[in-house]
Amino acid sequence: MSRTSISFTPPNDEWIKSQIESKEFSSKSDVVNDLIRKARKEQDEIEYIRAKLIKSEQSGFIDKSRDEILAGFKDRLRADGEL
Repeated sequence: MSRTSISFTPPNDEWIKSQIESKEFSSKSDVVNDLIRKARKEQDEIEYIRAKLIKSEQSGFIDKSRDEILAGFKDRLRADGEL
C-alpha cells in the first residue's frame, strides 16, 4: 500500500479524531480510505445516471399520454407473467 502525507484543516482533523475516538475507525487512514470509497461510489452513480439521461435524451420525445405509457407497461408485465 502506498503512503502519502496529507494535511488537514483544524476542523477536519478534529472530525477525523472524533471518528477514531468513537471507534468507528481505527486510524486516520481508515477514515480517509472510507471517504474515498464513498466518493468513488458516488461518482460511479453519477456517471450511471448521466449515461441514462443522455440515452433518454437521444431517444427523443414520445407522443403517448401518461395513461397510454402506463397501459403499455402493464401489458408488458402481464405478458411476462409478472402482473
